[in-house]
Amino acid sequence: MNKPETFYFPQVKDSRGNLSFIEGGHHIPFEIKRIYYIYDVPAGESRGAHAHNFLQQVFVAISGSFFIDLDDGLGTKQTFFLSNPNVGLFVPGGYWRSLYQFSSGSSCMVLASLPYDEGDYIRDYATFLAKKRDA
Repeated sequence: MNKPETFYFPQVKDSRGNLSFIEGGHHIPFEIKRIYYIYDVPAGESRGAHAHNFLQQVFVAISGSFFIDLDDGLGTKQTFFLSNPNVGLFVPGGYWRSLYQFSSGSSCMVLASLPYDEGDYIRDYATFLAKKRDA
């Protein structure tokens, strides 16, 4: 998979509440190597504003909501709104991502295909665009 895609995870509903689950390599297109959370984002702040060379990620709004802007560096930009804990947004490597407008009390869970590697990050937008142009 080389384009962003929305996934709907299984839901088990009963009178006690809902349960959703995600199995790497089954519900998402990679084995999960790392999980991290973004939470307590102050009003008006954003997260992300970078790209990855190889890392694949799935973003899930565990609680609350937020927007994600994706830019492929070639002229295609997309905005996604996440607000449901059984929906995930798959983002492959090579996309600039910005997360913003977090609702109060929101939490974002990120499933990652690789362990943390600072060398995989592209943190400067002009460098990102130049890399895409030269590819």
